[in-house]
Amino acid sequence: MAEFDLAVIGAGAAGLSITAVAAQLGLRVALIERGRMGGDCLNAGCVPSKALLAAAHAAMDAHAARRFGLRIAAPEIDWDAVQAHVHGVIAAIAPMDSAARFTALGATVLAGHASFVGPDALAVALPDGPRRLTAHRIVIAAGSRAVLPPIPGLAGVAHVTHEGLFTLPERPAHLLILGGGPVGLEMAQAHAGLGCRVTVIEAGRIAGREDCELAAGLRAALAGNGIALLEGVAVARAEPGPALVLQDGRRIEGSHLLVAAGRRPNIEGLGLEAGGVRAGPAGIATDAGLRSLTNRRVFAAGDIADPQGIGPRAFTHVGSYHAAIIVRRALFRLPARVDYAALPRVIYTDPELAQVGLTEADARAAGHDVRILRWPLAENDRAQAERRPEGLVKLVTTRRGRVLGAGILAPHAGEMIGVWTLAIARLVPLSVLAGLIVPYPTLAEAGKRAAGTFFMGRLFAAGTKRLVRLLARLP
Repeated sequence: MAEFDLAVIGAGAAGLSITAVAAQLGLRVALIERGRMGGDCLNAGCVPSKALLAAAHAAMDAHAARRFGLRIAAPEIDWDAVQAHVHGVIAAIAPMDSAARFTALGATVLAGHASFVGPDALAVALPDGPRRLTAHRIVIAAGSRAVLPPIPGLAGVAHVTHEGLFTLPERPAHLLILGGGPVGLEMAQAHAGLGCRVTVIEAGRIAGREDCELAAGLRAALAGNGIALLEGVAVARAEPGPALVLQDGRRIEGSHLLVAAGRRPNIEGLGLEAGGVRAGPAGIATDAGLRSLTNRRVFAAGDIADPQGIGPRAFTHVGSYHAAIIVRRALFRLPARVDYAALPRVIYTDPELAQVGLTEADARAAGHDVRILRWPLAENDRAQAERRPEGLVKLVTTRRGRVLGAGILAPHAGEMIGVWTLAIARLVPLSVLAGLIVPYPTLAEAGKRAAGTFFMGRLFAAGTKRLVRLLARLP
């Protein structure tokens, strides 16, 4: 018999969730992590980035108080104290992800590097020597890492990725950011709000995956924060400084360079060939239920999983979603499969840009005959009361009213997107969404109003007016 019922490689969101359930069900579980418990999200990703953004947004609110008739002195930025705040947040959350907690749940936690030495066997390099273990089921949840684009000279120039950004000893005077995706834009606003000069260089357009109309509103907001956005221009080379030389000849020099231009799954060093596990550049090849196509004992979860060749989705909430699927399949032997049709994503700037389902461009490219429903925040009473009228709720529906996608540009849009995730996942009719009772005044009313516009044409059509006039004559 195998030594363990389940071995989990990686203690990020996916690995921790699977381990917690399996251990509490009484299974023999080994959790193996070569780095820090909690993985990228806790230590260098979601948690510290949102903590830094919170500090920046507090400073930005002080500057913006004049819109309410308040005179507040410009905040003094204590960089060391800001860094202490960020790491204090990490420390507050860390006990939930700690080795002590998972040991208490019944798991065997091993701090070392794991690699396959057989289809059901792993070698773990531990500080006190190697250990070999066998497991009936193995879950690979080893995550991903930031990558450097193939720009001449970049590897030899001083730079950081998100993994080193939160330990900078001094506040950047001029932060260059290579990449205009979620990480680049969030960190651009965070540092601009904390008094740094910031320049973002993006070969395409910023927020390239998101709806163009919503991205345009985000672009205006970021420019209003004083962030220089250079879009549609490639970098020819990097030079000491650090400096980026653009293909149009411009040379942009800064004090620090953040590279936020994509991620790569951590498949190297896992001995996948010895385990009979097939992988490619996008990650470990799995079926729709996250089981390896070439080793039925093995599952993959999180950033490293490539189900049916559709590519990874590098979000912490996807790791937790994958964990639930693997628990159903590997532990309970129940059917479960990945479905990203209602997968939400958020850029946590201010305003936030939240998206679920298809964008307008996606829907048209897929051949849908779409109808676009909009409700601007300028027509929302809560937004007006808070002097934040810039923003939009945009729904993409079929002509018959099925919701294909939703995008929101608004303060706390990430808190508002949930109802639209449910609408797409459960095929909730627009009539239900338009009739939803929401508190007044809230930003959530904008979504209800957007849904209601689907019915406006029929409600005020000539036939409806004739019917109402006829009914008015009845006693």
